[in-house]
Amino acid sequence: MASTWRLLDTGTRRAAENFALNRAIIEARKRNIVSSTLRFLQFRPAALLGHHQNVEQELDVAFCRRHDVEIQRRVTGGGAIYMDESVLGWELYLASPSSSRPTWRMCRVASAGCGARRVGVRRAGDVPAAHRHRGGRAQDRRDGGAFDGNVLLYQGTLLLDFDMERMLRCLRLPASMLSPEAIADARARIVNLRELLGVVPPLEKIKQRMATEFAAGLGVEFEPGELYPQEVRLFREALKEIDSAEWVGMVRKPQSDLPIVEGMHRFGAGVLRASIAYDRPGARIGQVCFSGDFFVNPPRTVADLEAALKGCAVDNIAPAIARFFHGRQIEMPALRPADFAVAIDQALRSA
Repeated sequence: MASTWRLLDTGTRRAAENFALNRAIIEARKRNIVSSTLRFLQFRPAALLGHHQNVEQELDVAFCRRHDVEIQRRVTGGGAIYMDESVLGWELYLASPSSSRPTWRMCRVASAGCGARRVGVRRAGDVPAAHRHRGGRAQDRRDGGAFDGNVLLYQGTLLLDFDMERMLRCLRLPASMLSPEAIADARARIVNLRELLGVVPPLEKIKQRMATEFAAGLGVEFEPGELYPQEVRLFREALKEIDSAEWVGMVRKPQSDLPIVEGMHRFGAGVLRASIAYDRPGARIGQVCFSGDFFVNPPRTVADLEAALKGCAVDNIAPAIARFFHGRQIEMPALRPADFAVAIDQALRSA
């Protein structure tokens, strides 16, 4: 007999509320208060930072404020993105098997669940725009999402009718990437359901078909449900922290009278930046702040590493980083401890 999972639709909310719900549902699943859950969600216009990103480095704050675009920080890693009501988000909260990594299976299930033909388009090979991007998916063991204890949050999006120009203008990009030609090129690489079908199907129909495909792919049944009282309490607690200027602005450059030097290191598909208050006469790090497009769990790891490197002699950086990570149970997909040393070295080269 197939297991019964919860189907949860939380509608369109502010980004802070959606992220507080992330925390609440993850915690409720960890405590076995709720069953595994498929959640549908949408955002009011919002520019979203990855957990470790710096607001001023990643977003055009003035543009966001002029156009009433909320700025928020995700509870998960990754890069800056723009979301609004034209994007349908979905999330799977489930117990993760300890013996294997579910990435490949989940990617296959997600592709089936979000396939355009499931909502009225012919199979991908018959669609002229088949090689363009219809949405995204992420989970933190590879490239996004959140993994907490025995709970995996696997996230994705389906583009219904997306405003590419607004997304690009919310981000802090070179002027060349905001030219009409560059915007047209970006549009050519992204496709949405309206473009494929000429009309966006009824939202409830899309959700119903996606849920059907997820159920078939996972071998489960979904039963519509609501938030449990315990989840509502956890949500309110999380919202107090997340819906604040302190949360949004928690990743900043060092505050110091020492000169600030910065470096960037690319690893795999991610970016790691180091901003350093550099004590040149003493050849020591006064303070270092790491930011960028990466995933680290537990998130507190980055702040602890920054504290461990405070006052560190330049010649001792690599050994100090190695000692910090030795024996710690840390999830860092594609990111190695040595990458932090490389980012610092790149910054110090400009000193």
